[in-house]
Amino acid sequence: MYNCLLNERLLDIRKDYGLNQKEMAEILKVSQSNYSRWENGKELIPLKKLNLLCNHFQTNMDYIVGISRNSKTIKKYQLDNKIIGSRLKEFRKKNQITQVQLANFLNTTHSTISAYESGKTTLLTAFALQIINKYKISLDWLCGRK
Repeated sequence: MYNCLLNERLLDIRKDYGLNQKEMAEILKVSQSNYSRWENGKELIPLKKLNLLCNHFQTNMDYIVGISRNSKTIKKYQLDNKIIGSRLKEFRKKNQITQVQLANFLNTTHSTISAYESGKTTLLTAFALQIINKYKISLDWLCGRK
């Protein structure tokens, strides 16, 4: 099971708008079974789909993951791997964490962290959640949404 609040907020948003899982899946351009796994906490919604959801429903990522009570945003954002990588590097340097230390914390490789920071790869939601929960930073900030 993943971040309980994340799947609870997915369910809350869906119900607040009177949608069924199939309709939510259509908004997010995924199958109903994919969406169901996210809402039920069996899998994590990818950051790009979370961004699409936040844009569609004019809400913040920080609200969805439970680190903010402020749910509303008007601006729509495009996720950019280079911005996310730059923010990840900025966070890491500010906290005096090496790529190797971050890789060890996330149970991944140094080359994976390097690929994230260079913008070659999209940061995994699971890694983003681990970072924001441990270091108390904003997911919206990390993803370049503010």
